Amino acid sequence: MSGKGKQTLRLDKILSHMGVGSRSELKKMVKQGRIRVDGKPVKDSGVQVNPDINVIEADGERIVYREMIYLMLHKPPGVVSATEDNRDKTVIDLLRKEERVFDPFPVGRLDKDTEGLLILTNDGPLAHDLLSPRKHVPKTYEARVLGNVDEEDIEKFKAGIQLDDGYETLPAELTVLDREETEEGVFSSISLIIHEGKFHQVKRMFQAVGKRVVYLKRVAMGDLELDANLEIGSYRELTANELDRLRK
Repeated sequence: MSGKGKQTLRLDKILSHMGVGSRSELKKMVKQGRIRVDGKPVKDSGVQVNPDINVIEADGERIVYREMIYLMLHKPPGVVSATEDNRDKTVIDLLRKEERVFDPFPVGRLDKDTEGLLILTNDGPLAHDLLSPRKHVPKTYEARVLGNVDEEDIEKFKAGIQLDDGYETLPAELTVLDREETEEGVFSSISLIIHEGKFHQVKRMFQAVGKRVVYLKRVAMGDLELDANLEIGSYRELTANELDRLRK
């Protein structure tokens, strides 16, 4: 808990928030003597406790309360950046129950076929800041593009690209990493930094210069880089240092 505001909370609110059980289940657990505070069985699931001071245990396991969760996910292709979907698997479906109880949501979207860095949190103000158009948080992508991306494209991206709906993007930093000649044509491997997040923006920017993105991966958001050791489809909590960098 922060040092501001009320320091105590109802015990059942804390335990239900941490996924221990519903309020009715917690009442039963209390009656059965399975909930302890500071080593003593409690008699009322609604008792006020201070989770920063009091030691709370359920079935002998210590419950450490926290309000927020911050996860770095290496999103795989084939799942949608949503909390629920009637047809497709969502990024929330990739989480364990222990994280889902916090009701996290994705900060922004990656296309269904795009992989890479996606932040999941239940911190609404932080998500709002990261997505605010006024903040222009840079997002770095790596892509494989069908077509010979050249110096002319780099200059066009630097000046801003007019998309198919007439919108002109902010200046973007395009770097060509490699080129490969194949029977299908020339493929370019590129890095691109954009400062906004329009619908299918990277794909539409290349489409505007006559090229096609065939693979797309987000590798950084602001100063936060995708952990190179994080296997595709897996996730971990952000470190305190990473969280501080996001909040800058």
